[in-house]
Amino acid sequence: MIAIVDYGSGNVRSVQRAVHAALQALARNEEEVQRVSAPELLVTAERVIFPGQGSMNDCMASLESSGLKQALLECVKTKPFLGICVGEQMLFERSEEKSTTGLGVLPGEVVRFHAQRGAVDAKAEPLKVPHMGWNRVRFLRTHPVTQGLAGLKQASVNDSAWFYFVHSYHAEPFISSDRLGEADYGIPFTCAVARDNIVATQFHPEKSAAAGLQLLQQFLQWKP
Repeated sequence: MIAIVDYGSGNVRSVQRAVHAALQALARNEEEVQRVSAPELLVTAERVIFPGQGSMNDCMASLESSGLKQALLECVKTKPFLGICVGEQMLFERSEEKSTTGLGVLPGEVVRFHAQRGAVDAKAEPLKVPHMGWNRVRFLRTHPVTQGLAGLKQASVNDSAWFYFVHSYHAEPFISSDRLGEADYGIPFTCAVARDNIVATQFHPEKSAAAGLQLLQQFLQWKP
């Protein structure tokens, strides 16, 4: 069973539809994926998808009140795990957003985009926050879940892939080897991380057309 964690704060329906499409492309049964809101069911899953949207503070509160937090922490130790958007941010230790404490799975913090950190064009206009829309992602190392999606950092810019973003905050991992992908929005920022059985993205694969579908397909086949 592929579990999409349903704790009241994730983009669950869109993620489920995208996973259905990925399973169809792999000639697999859509019934393999379930929206899971019960801790006892979550711990039985083969692999886990952890979406999130909105405020990290609200998402953490919903995760606590749903009773899913401890089960999720057990799953993230061993199961193939995909975090999406705020589901990526919550894996870190803390966030500037309302001084929120995260799950602490990965060392690092979540910080807000600030206008003084850069500009989106040569006129040095302030950044618009949130960062919303399509952006080019370059992957910094090879990984089975992102293989073939974009060239490595040294490759031609034409080898990069486009993904869809909606966020005001982004993760800053403390350990450089956890960084998997980056994009530019005034400054280069980490938009994908990976360690052991965990992959997580700030962008939305479920809203990212062919590249997002390919990423989901590769996650569904990944055997870390």
